Amino acid sequence: MSTPYPFNAVVGQDDLRLALLLNAVSPAVGGVLVRGEKGTAKSTSVRSLSALLPEVTVVPGCRFSCAPDSPDPACPDGPHEPGPGAGRPARMVELPVGASEDRLVGALDIERALSEGVKAFEPGLLADAHRGILYVDEVNLLHDHLVDLLLDAAAMGASYVEREGVSVRHAARFLLVGTMNPEEGELRPQLLDRFGLTVEVSASREPDQRVEVVRRRLAYDDDPAGFAARWADEEAAVRARIVAARELLPSVRLGDGALRQIAATCAAFEVDGMRADIVMARTATALAAWAGRTDVLAEDVRQAALLALPHRRRRSPFDAPGLDEDKLDETLEEFGGPGEGEGEGEGDDDPDPGPGGGPGGQPEPDDGPRSDGDTAARPEAKEGGEPQPGSGGGAGEQTPARAAEPFRTKVLSVPGLGEGAAGRRSRARAEHGRTIGNRRPRGALTKLHLAATVQAAAPHQRARGRSGPGLVVRRDDLRQAVREGRESNLVLFVVDASGSMAARQRMGAVKGAVLSLLLDAYQRRDKVGLVTFRGSAAEVVLPPTSSVDAAAVRLESLPTGGRTPLAAGLLKAHDVLRVERLRDPARRALVVVVTDGRATGGPEPVALAGRAARLFAAEGTACVVVDCESGPVRLGLAGQLAGELGGTAVTLAELRADSIAGLVRDVQGATGARRAA
Repeated sequence: MSTPYPFNAVVGQDDLRLALLLNAVSPAVGGVLVRGEKGTAKSTSVRSLSALLPEVTVVPGCRFSCAPDSPDPACPDGPHEPGPGAGRPARMVELPVGASEDRLVGALDIERALSEGVKAFEPGLLADAHRGILYVDEVNLLHDHLVDLLLDAAAMGASYVEREGVSVRHAARFLLVGTMNPEEGELRPQLLDRFGLTVEVSASREPDQRVEVVRRRLAYDDDPAGFAARWADEEAAVRARIVAARELLPSVRLGDGALRQIAATCAAFEVDGMRADIVMARTATALAAWAGRTDVLAEDVRQAALLALPHRRRRSPFDAPGLDEDKLDETLEEFGGPGEGEGEGEGDDDPDPGPGGGPGGQPEPDDGPRSDGDTAARPEAKEGGEPQPGSGGGAGEQTPARAAEPFRTKVLSVPGLGEGAAGRRSRARAEHGRTIGNRRPRGALTKLHLAATVQAAAPHQRARGRSGPGLVVRRDDLRQAVREGRESNLVLFVVDASGSMAARQRMGAVKGAVLSLLLDAYQRRDKVGLVTFRGSAAEVVLPPTSSVDAAAVRLESLPTGGRTPLAAGLLKAHDVLRVERLRDPARRALVVVVTDGRATGGPEPVALAGRAARLFAAEGTACVVVDCESGPVRLGLAGQLAGELGGTAVTLAELRADSIAGLVRDVQGATGARRAA
């Protein structure tokens, strides 16, 4: 077994270390979501925490880690007889992004369940993580239904496995830690809210601190055991402090004054529901225990707010996470009132912080200033309104226009039945959804089609010597349910940023429409890409990514002006799709061309654009043209372009879900007619 990197040897990242320690003290806090750029010690910090957790005592031979003094009465390996337990280190279990549902929650042996009536159960990762840590790296890339199962188990403290009326339940209480890079896509707000705390991390810009990071890492790589030995005393002291804080936790008193401050803070920042209040209360209590106090102070409430509220204030993927600390201080001061400072006699003097702890229980920084986590979430924001390279700017370039207010759009989907990653846009064969048929299982059986299985086994019962009430089922009889659900797609935006689109009011409306479509793509779990064309060339402003936030930032700074190289924009989009088909062949594409249909610049621009458009039609790529033409006289060029693409055209007004046109645009119409012809 490899030697883990010492927790106390991590340089900086004070908030991250504090959030992890608070969950180690009180798992009821609800876990930690760590957001930040790559290479910021997210995974290292989480893995090193497991070595600090106290040893757990388990029932010998129990696969579900039941405690000897209070075994789970519903444990599949039970009932357990009273007796001495066996000690073992707390586990840290990692959930791979590509894990199946059965790997996460466990699986039933359906064949034995049908033929013998036996609940033969193979535990999953949730059972392995019971009374330990469950770590999900890149949690934002995990399939939504797996995240739902994971968070439900974390909230209820139990896991349920249901297969055709046969069910198994077992305890699953663990410290949940997820890490993610926001550039690769966001979690839905509903899922964000299920994590107790969140921490933004970024690499320090202080040279001395960066030097120390490199120095320690090289020393660890050269001699992991020797490096860990040099930190052994500090690790032991923090381990002992966690144990002491756990023992003190039941004695910590949350006074009425602190409760008023918690409620007022959550109301002032307009967080939804009551989960934030409960998490703040638990976090403030854990902070007091970590600091060695039995009373919660205003400083605990403040720190709890900074950890528990930022991710609960995000209403859309375009909102920057964070908390207005001035507003927070004003709220705490206003609602301090009677009860604030209850127990101050015990808390006036700073408690001994111990290794890794500062005043109020916060870890001391190793070197340099605290890194600013707010900058990590939107690294593209520094681009501002600078002209994009290769965009053909020049004298005709105009200052970027502000996007109009986004709106709810009609559903745009890809025709046919796909087999791509789970999502919410187009029809697809999927693990979850309505049953449309059955087949023989390929590999392990996951979704049993009971009627088809019984039908396959029924003719052979006499030959198999059936004598009792049970059905004699063989492996060849089992049938897998074929289900239809929804998949995510690659939505590639091709945006006309030429002079004909540059009128401020018009471009603002166009950006508002694209922003609305981006929001729709976020909700449907799509990948997105952005190609723009103006002047004399086209440019891939954003290669296909799961980060809708990044696309919105690039759109905001998009300059306009110059000629309209429509053919160049279409050819650039065609190249992007060609590369993406090699990378992700199962993901189908939806191309959204936002233009008024004009083509200028170079020889025969209209003919070139037509030839480029017919490439998409020949390959059967689903296309939609958002017609941005305005004014009393309309040329209908966008509609002609849609015909060349083999797709359909919608106006900006028709794109709205509440428009009078009342049609749900399923690109299927035009594409289906073209295929029939």
